Amino acid sequence: MEAWILLQVEQEGVSVKGSPHFNPDPDAETLYKAMKGIGTNEQAIIDVLTKRSNAQRQQIAKSFKAQFGKDLIETLKSELSGKFERLIIALMYPPYRYEAKELYDAMKGIGTKEGVIIEILASRTKNQLQEIMKAYEEDYGSNLEEDIKADTSGYLERILVCLLQGSRDDLSGYVDPGLALQDAQDLYAAGEKICGTDEMKFITILCTRSATHLMRVFEEYEKIANKSIEDSIKSETHGSLEEAMLTVVKCTRNLHGYFAERLYFAMKGAGTLDGTLIRNIVSRSEIDLNLIKNQFKKMYGKTLSSMIMEDTSGDYKNALLNLVGSDL
Repeated sequence: MEAWILLQVEQEGVSVKGSPHFNPDPDAETLYKAMKGIGTNEQAIIDVLTKRSNAQRQQIAKSFKAQFGKDLIETLKSELSGKFERLIIALMYPPYRYEAKELYDAMKGIGTKEGVIIEILASRTKNQLQEIMKAYEEDYGSNLEEDIKADTSGYLERILVCLLQGSRDDLSGYVDPGLALQDAQDLYAAGEKICGTDEMKFITILCTRSATHLMRVFEEYEKIANKSIEDSIKSETHGSLEEAMLTVVKCTRNLHGYFAERLYFAMKGAGTLDGTLIRNIVSRSEIDLNLIKNQFKKMYGKTLSSMIMEDTSGDYKNALLNLVGSDL
């Protein structure tokens, strides 16, 4: 595929494109006025921050400090509250620092939110993971891999550490059919064929083979085992390890489908998993949110924005809808 076509495809995925005639100074002033004195003009904050790219938001924060001698994030935190605050603050973080923060928050305090760690590590490229690790070290003064090891144990710890190495990237798209067949046989021998499961074999193959290679492995596996790799994982493992393995399989089969599913289940049923909703919309808004929206509609027969409208309210809803953009 020629480079310009790739670029075009990448551009089509972006739902937040930023302002073409951008000047940070008036934006900073608008935000200052919106938060000055009694009461806050939330709509003005939404209009500026959801309609700018992340790089533009960083420039607005610089201008805000230069003009008014205040930190924009701190000022927003003091004026806003609840889910709306959480969303707006998420928008203000540079991408890799945001994901580093989400990982840090998932591990600090009592109990670990394994789901957040699994989601981020299984769905990012090697380059993205390296940037996240760098940001994590800079912001929290500790090593992400060491923190994951300290916070998890057993096979879950092993699969997360393996995923963090980012060994699944292979842009050549080359598949060795012999190795794919061997991998499928090894997986069958490690699971369905024996009493008990050789988890390490599953982890190694899922974490070190490229997506194109794994697609072939899954095909071969189904022929040998007469069931899908997903069904085998479900019957052979449980809990967070099962979730981690299934996430790798989902991201391999259809990355946009995986994110669509995350968004759907964040809103389906009683209550909303706002952390998941915010993280996935914010982190994908300048990458592939439009492609995720298309997949969402295909999978669930309704648009992402219609579900956001049913499930959220107020300024929070308006800001999310702006980020998602029009859904046809």
